[in-house]
Amino acid sequence: MLYPIGIQNFEYLRRNGYVYVDKTQHIYRLVSTGKYYFLSRPRRFGKSLLISTMEAYFSGKRELFKGLAMEQLEKDWTEYPVLHLDLNGKKYDCPEALINNIEYYLDIWDKSLDLDTSDASDIEIRFKRIIDRACEITGRQVVVLIDEYDKPIVDNLINPELADNFRKILQGFYSVLKAKDGQIRFGFLTGVSKIGKLSVFSSLNNLKDISMEAGYSDICGISEKDLQKYFGESVASLAKEEETSVDDCYDRLKEMYDGYH
Repeated sequence: MLYPIGIQNFEYLRRNGYVYVDKTQHIYRLVSTGKYYFLSRPRRFGKSLLISTMEAYFSGKRELFKGLAMEQLEKDWTEYPVLHLDLNGKKYDCPEALINNIEYYLDIWDKSLDLDTSDASDIEIRFKRIIDRACEITGRQVVVLIDEYDKPIVDNLINPELADNFRKILQGFYSVLKAKDGQIRFGFLTGVSKIGKLSVFSSLNNLKDISMEAGYSDICGISEKDLQKYFGESVASLAKEEETSVDDCYDRLKEMYDGYH
């Protein structure tokens, strides 16, 4: 068994034979019943892999879902233009850091859509133009996936001035989602906290917070049921190595790792 330690890319994971704990039934239910969602989870909890799985799904990469719940649930496999913004993996220690990172993604999207950037303006205008262009080229609405939407602010909780600066930047950028609501098919944001002062929560009245919903409690991470289904042989091997019973091994794993409820 190949364990996907530190692998957050769904396509790489699936194409290279790593074990994948199937969460695609949750994605199908989200897409089928709503439009905008927010999920809060601790760092290193599988949020980025979830976002990557959504990106593959909305990009119409059906072959990656062979044998998963989504293969049976989805019948249409419509390909949408996907705008995936990842604010993780960046150190936000100066005012320019956030703008530079957002502009990095805007440049990539501009290039993929053959947009003229010679008259590039502020990030909000560029974001609107990208959404317009993506819809124009494909004839379909856009999917917006934002990973760790709050990281620049959370990283600077002990630096209120810089945190407030980042809040204002993000507030303007995320306001584009409301302005372009008619051109957006689906929006999903992840983070470690729900920051009430950010306009994304006040502007998008239909943004549904699924962080504490029981039906989505195992949308990230590995539940005890998942552990038994996907890693039963591994637990048995561990029990043999530790010279203990399988049941005792499960109890010890639960005691060590069942810290989130």
